[in-house]
Amino acid sequence: MSLKVAVQMDHISTISIAGDTSFALSLEAQRRGHQLYHYTPDRLTMQDGRVFARIEELEVRDVEGDHFTLGEPVRTDLSEMDVILLRQDPPFDMNYITTTHLLERIHPKTLVVNDPAWVRNSPEKIFVTEFPDLMPETLITKDPLEVAEFRKQHGDIIVKPLYGNGGAGIFHLPGGDRNLSSLLEMFGQMFREPFIVQRYLDDVRKGDKRIILIDGEPVGAINRVPAEHDARSNMHAGGRAEATELTEREREICARIGPALRERGFILVGIDVIGDYMTEINVTSPTGIREVKRFGGADIAALFWDAVEAKRS
Repeated sequence: MSLKVAVQMDHISTISIAGDTSFALSLEAQRRGHQLYHYTPDRLTMQDGRVFARIEELEVRDVEGDHFTLGEPVRTDLSEMDVILLRQDPPFDMNYITTTHLLERIHPKTLVVNDPAWVRNSPEKIFVTEFPDLMPETLITKDPLEVAEFRKQHGDIIVKPLYGNGGAGIFHLPGGDRNLSSLLEMFGQMFREPFIVQRYLDDVRKGDKRIILIDGEPVGAINRVPAEHDARSNMHAGGRAEATELTEREREICARIGPALRERGFILVGIDVIGDYMTEINVTSPTGIREVKRFGGADIAALFWDAVEAKRS
């Protein structure tokens, strides 16, 4: 089977291939003989109900500094593609949401991964609240009085943007910290949306585990340990990756959420687990598959394409 695959992503020249999941998926697609194309979200066009993009043929190489070759841009009706990978990074803003509306016009005749309508309707820090018993105590609000009361109940808290990514804008405020009012003022000026407040989990010092699921089944995990003087474990924020195995609690979490992921057509998902609690369900452009393989885990890119090819057969 040879598929025509277009990858909608941040420009490939900007990525760090050592940990980039989109690049790993592209490498495996190329290895299988699929035709690869590349475009950035700003090239999407809708005209008379049809969706186009100026796409470029893509060749990838696992060579840092020389990892891609692009052909000339060609305006193409995206319904001619077999598969589109929706892989640009958040922020999950109106621009991101608009791309899901456009791609929804060609899905599922052209298989968009992940399903654009469900990506739009499943913001990562809100989708997780459908499983309140699996997550730490959580507040979503812009009301300073609500935040103050929540902090009074729980002491140490985490405050972060509702639609951020990569660890940006995450603050740990211990119970006695006097900066809460100033922080909320700053968040109110920076974000029109509510923000999210969670009870701080001491287990984050042991790591924030990224678990990858394919078609709702866990296939690998990596533990991300924060730097000594940072509350964030994200790799973009200086976290350190280490090998890990799934605990019984983590398998229970995956079993609980698996049916919901399959119902929404989420082929590739990454969840974040700290201690016994799930904190996020990442459905936009989940990462971590290169780290899993590097530490001796499954070849998740191969499992991903097995699942996609099965849906296209």
